[in-house]
Amino acid sequence: MNIAGVDVGGTFTDLILHDTATDEVRIAKVPTTPDNQAFGVLAALAAAGVPLDQIEAVIHGTTTTTNALLERKLALVGLITTQGFRDVLELGRRTRPTPYGLTGSFVPLIPRERRMEVPERISAEGEVLTPLDDAAVRSAVARLLDLGCESLVIHFLHSYREPAHERRAAAIARELWPNRYVTAGHEVLSEYREYERGVAAAVNASVQPVLHRYLEHLLVGLAANGFRRELLVMQGNGGTIAAPLAHETAVNSVMSGPAAGVIAAAVTARAAGIERLITYDMGGTSSDVALIDGGEPRLSSELELEYAMPIHVPMVDVHTIGAGGGSIARVDDGGMLLVGPRSAGARPGPICYGRGGTEPTITDANLVLGRLDPARLLAIDTPVAVDQVRSAIGTGIGAPLGLDPEAAAAAIIRIANDRMAGAIRMVSLARGHDPRDFALFAFGGAGPLHACALARELGIPTVVVPARPGLTNALGCVVADLRHDYVRTVNVTLSELPGALVRTVLAEQVAQGEAVIAREGVTVERIDCRFAADMQFQGQSHLLDIPIGSPDISAAELHSAFEAAYWHRFHVRLTEIRPVLVSLRTAVIGRRRTMPLATLAGNAMKATLGEARRATRPVWFDGDWHETPIYQREWLPVGARFIGPAIVEQLDTTIVIEPGNRVTRDPIGNLLVSV
Repeated sequence: MNIAGVDVGGTFTDLILHDTATDEVRIAKVPTTPDNQAFGVLAALAAAGVPLDQIEAVIHGTTTTTNALLERKLALVGLITTQGFRDVLELGRRTRPTPYGLTGSFVPLIPRERRMEVPERISAEGEVLTPLDDAAVRSAVARLLDLGCESLVIHFLHSYREPAHERRAAAIARELWPNRYVTAGHEVLSEYREYERGVAAAVNASVQPVLHRYLEHLLVGLAANGFRRELLVMQGNGGTIAAPLAHETAVNSVMSGPAAGVIAAAVTARAAGIERLITYDMGGTSSDVALIDGGEPRLSSELELEYAMPIHVPMVDVHTIGAGGGSIARVDDGGMLLVGPRSAGARPGPICYGRGGTEPTITDANLVLGRLDPARLLAIDTPVAVDQVRSAIGTGIGAPLGLDPEAAAAAIIRIANDRMAGAIRMVSLARGHDPRDFALFAFGGAGPLHACALARELGIPTVVVPARPGLTNALGCVVADLRHDYVRTVNVTLSELPGALVRTVLAEQVAQGEAVIAREGVTVERIDCRFAADMQFQGQSHLLDIPIGSPDISAAELHSAFEAAYWHRFHVRLTEIRPVLVSLRTAVIGRRRTMPLATLAGNAMKATLGEARRATRPVWFDGDWHETPIYQREWLPVGARFIGPAIVEQLDTTIVIEPGNRVTRDPIGNLLVSV
């Protein structure tokens, strides 16, 4: 049985195919097709060389919904809401696009003329104050169809407490709506705070047709080539969902690509016996960092993709900055060297790709410093001489700063590393974690180029470079489980908590998740459930996530767990204020069979370290050139040890080992670097 994981990136579409019978692994890396990602996915599957009728499942990480939101290439959406609350999505939280001054603009996902009100009102306690006007719902649906809306949101006040009106309105709308794109807000997020719940529903409706059309096109292409089995889609929570159901909760596919990488990092680190690590994924346009503690990625419901677009559904907690291999370096009018966030992208790309790029990038700087081999660049179209790249950096960066080209290239790398170190501090120090207690897990096409320098800057003692850094997101697709997350607001003080409430709510969420997994029809080895509570002290606005070991937890045990978590986070005890149980959360996880990671590294092609050393070349470290050995990654034997400086090259990345760093190859193919 063959299992394929396919991840679509900005420059490349990556594939890992695992034969579960023989444990053979095949890989493919093909150019991404931005106009329609499905063509790149089909090309990657073809490049693997296995007929599609012999593939049991394809697990797909896609940027379709993320790109649609960032570029605002969305479906036309209409909204039906409670009378008097038409402008909730525009009023938001009274924040500003910029912290200071009155500048900036905000365009809501659903403009005012497509937001309709109907008479209905349910109290925060779940009591019907104003019955739903069925005729008004029908009239609003007709008006929105006349306005050309393709997708519809039903969003009523306090539907998290009592969704009866939302369910009735959605049923009426589905009788009249010409397609399946009707979103009831409580089905996406059953949580209080009408603004955040409404935005999540609006995002879902905006990308639902986009994702559905893409998956339909991909399924047609797969079927035409003989594929008849399961297509699973990665979600932002690190789990997967069957493609026929994915569009129903399309909002959950936002950030699926970065989530896949973090899942792969967690699986790889557990196999290597490392439970605490910071993941660092550097690609062509951005860098994503996340924190894993206890072997499990941290999930968050606080993602704000852009200003006034909070997406409060559980997602792997990833912090992203605009610093990738294609990030452009420039000197501003004040004489300051800036790197990113503007990127050369895949087209034209860095100067060294030979696609017409003229502005120096991080990749160009690494090339000039000898860290990249110009003859082995995977994305190159037309060969460009190193001297040409060196001249461009010298002219554009070095001359304004009074630096020679090598010093200018080193300055570009230094500025980029500083920005990336800042992102790592955001997920570690800013949240009370000392980075020195973690390992740095470096992946992505460019991550291993910078990881050792970042670890030195932050005092991180160990860098872990997996067997296939440039294909880690695709690996995440292969090893990801099915996962569905549920949340329900209860908003009650612990002193007034009904004895059976927690057990009842969590049992309902488990049943809901098990029913969805049964609908998917995907083979799983077992179903696991994780429970958590969102809690706060009465009167506070921020929440703490409290893990729950059993649905039978008592109010006293919740109180103790919350006080311990609050003390750990803030080192303050507030014994005079009552704690509040705000929401209950359940993750229902269908465990799929995983692959043995050692197969990804393959067997070493050489017996000794000396045989794995294929050349030497000058490489710039700490202000001077060093004659540096070049190792071929696939040739390194298990247990190989060496000391930097060194360069380790492979198909999907280049690894820079700084002077004095000690490197070991472990049994499953990771390089462990002591910094």
